Formats: sequence, C-alpha cells, structure tokens
Amino acid sequence: MFTVLTHDILPVFALLALGFLLGRRGVFARQDAASANRIALMVLQPGLIFPLIATVSFADFELRALLTYGACEALAFTLSFQLARRVFHCDRLEAWLLAMAVVFVNSLLYIRPISLLIYGEAGALPVTAVVAWDTAIAFAFFIISADLIARPSAGPLPALKRLSVNPTLLSIGLGVVVNLAGLPLPEPVLTACAFAGAGTAPLVLFALGVLLSGQSLRPSAVVATYSALKLLGFPLLVMLAVWLAGASPHWQAQFTLLAAGPSGAMAFALALLHGIRTDRIAAVTIWTSALSLLSLAALA
Repeated sequence: MFTVLTHDILPVFALLALGFLLGRRGVFARQDAASANRIALMVLQPGLIFPLIATVSFADFELRALLTYGACEALAFTLSFQLARRVFHCDRLEAWLLAMAVVFVNSLLYIRPISLLIYGEAGALPVTAVVAWDTAIAFAFFIISADLIARPSAGPLPALKRLSVNPTLLSIGLGVVVNLAGLPLPEPVLTACAFAGAGTAPLVLFALGVLLSGQSLRPSAVVATYSALKLLGFPLLVMLAVWLAGASPHWQAQFTLLAAGPSGAMAFALALLHGIRTDRIAAVTIWTSALSLLSLAALA
C-alpha cells in the first residue's frame, strides 16, 4: 500500500497540489489556469482520447459490468440529488451538480494515469471502458441537463450545438468509427496523438489546483456529506453491484478503485459556467482529491 501511494498515486496528485499551492501564493492567477485548462481540454485531450477509443478492444469489455456501473451512477445520482433538495434545501442546479460530484469521477485524467502506472495498458481496460462511457454518455447528459435547468426557456438546442463541435466528443465519435471499421492508425498520427496527449493530465490537474485554490476549504455539513457519499457510499454501491452482476475479480477491483476516485472538475466548471455558487461544490472536489489518497492506495 505504501509503495503504491508513494510511487503511483502521489506523483499524479502532486500536480494538483502544486497548482493549489502556487495559486494560493498568487504565482498563478485564475485567468492563467482557465486558459491552460481550455488549451488542454480543447487541443491536447483529443490526442489522448482518439487513439484510446480507436484501438481499444470493445469485444473485451464486460458489458454487464459496465452497464451495472452506469446503473449505479444513475441510482447514486438520483438519491444524492433528492438529499440535496429535501434535506439541505439547495437550489435545483446546485443540487444537480452536487449529485454529479458524487458519481462523475476524475477518471480520464486522474484514475487512468494511476491505473496505467499500477496495472499497465492491458490491465487498465476496465478503467478505459468507464472513461469511454462517462465521456460519451455522462458528459453529454450533464452538459445538456445543466443547460436546461439553468435556462429552461432556451431548450436543448444551444447545448446540442455546443456538443456538436466539442473536440472531445468528436474525437470519441471518430475513434469509434475507426475502431469498428478496423482501420489501422498511421504511425505519424499515433506519434502526434501521443505527443499531445501526454501533456493533458499534468496540465489539467495543475490548472484545476490553481482554480480550486481560491475556494473555501470549510467542511460544512453539505461538504462533509457529499464527500462521504463520493468516497464511501458510491464505491460501496459499485463494489456490491458489480459483484452481484458476476463481474470478473479484475473488473470488480478496477471499478471499485475508479468509484473511489475524487470528484471530477466538471461539476465545478458547470457551476462557474452557469453562475451559481461554487463554494460547496469546489470544497467537495478539494476534499475528495485529498482524502482519496489513502483509499486509492488501499484499494490498489
């Protein structure tokens, strides 16, 4: 456990922590981080995702396990949303994004690099499957639904227009087409994607640290509850469900590891986009990022 923590998890977490520290000290401003994050997600990330989807073996996916994971996301999200609305009396969109923070894990840019260090490319296939699922389905769902809640009179068309030109979704779609068609990727394309993709996770994690450095760390009742749901409730639900679904031990272990990861930054980004309060959502992201260190080391 200690070796996994020091050799595989802390080096990845260190970029987020460094961004947080330098942001607190004023070395980097919020505008710097926002620009870096936009470059990473719009330019570099497609180079990471496209070859991943284009070359992964869909036939090796344990479809029942993957669908079970998706069902766990839906159940945990619904219960978390109702809790935020009925018990904590949060506004609708804040409750929606708090519930999202429980189920939308920082899988591509945090858990997958850790899994690759521990298990290698082939061993990280279950995490890759969830990355594809979350990026292609959950990503689109939360963008459209948050837009509809924030601007109910606008309808889904504005969000759909943004999705239609989103580089991440376009790279997924192209990757699926290439994969299903059995087309080989030219070596120069692979080299270019590897060169761009390698910078995605470090830059995004560093920028996230800077962005979060301006947020409060106060562990209110809402923050404590949703951090606990993310780090304990959701992983326990996934672990039990995939076991009952008959997933292989390796897929069970990988899914549990992934579910125990920290909240992804997307809920925080959507809160910023729609101008709602960000303090509690940001605090959940910060606390789950820090507290997940030990749980990830134990599960790995």
